[in-house]
Amino acid sequence: MNNPAPLGADANGAAVRRLMRGRATATLATQLAGSGWPYASLVLVATAIDGAPLLLLSRLAEHTKNMAGDARISLLFDGTEPGPSRLAGSRATVLGRATRSADKAELGRFLARHPEAEAYAGFADFGLFRIAVERAHLVAGFGRIHWVDEREILLPQSAVAAFVASETKLVATLNDDAAVRTLLAQKLGPGEWSVTGADPEGVDTRADGATARLSFADALADPAAIRAALDSATTTPV
Repeated sequence: MNNPAPLGADANGAAVRRLMRGRATATLATQLAGSGWPYASLVLVATAIDGAPLLLLSRLAEHTKNMAGDARISLLFDGTEPGPSRLAGSRATVLGRATRSADKAELGRFLARHPEAEAYAGFADFGLFRIAVERAHLVAGFGRIHWVDEREILLPQSAVAAFVASETKLVATLNDDAAVRTLLAQKLGPGEWSVTGADPEGVDTRADGATARLSFADALADPAAIRAALDSATTTPV
């Protein structure tokens, strides 16, 4: 695997990350076991702090059986709505390999984004998969089409280490802050919004089954700066 590029070095990589982080679902494409036919399915998705997609899947599902025979997958992140022309919107097809993850923090990020999955996350046939991203095909509108390499998509460990170490405490602190809850409602609309995840580029939020993403004006190196960054954070256009 290539070493990731420095944080913020590539606008196309940042655009792919925004799409991945802004979507609660994606279309998963696998190769149908035994026939070779392409097989597409709808899946819930979250992201690791570095941007890698995370999936919680049952081994009984057709797509998981397919991945057991061929770990290569693609995920379509569709950000084309709303807008007058769907084909003028942004979308990204992310190519990579699905690998089982035993990382409890990554599972926690997934369940925080999709708390309904807690009802079956402990079943023996379910497991967390982290997608080892290799490249992505970004369509950012008519004529704005780019292949983007993995090193431009995933954030380097040096940029995320502080957030990995402090995310649980950081999220709890934000959710315990009445001023933060008021700020989220002002930016995202009515609802009991709470922060479900934090990374150098923004926070993931949830209220009444809806998810939303707030992006910072600039990427953060220090998690302690997150409260001030929220004041100028904007909803991510996807």
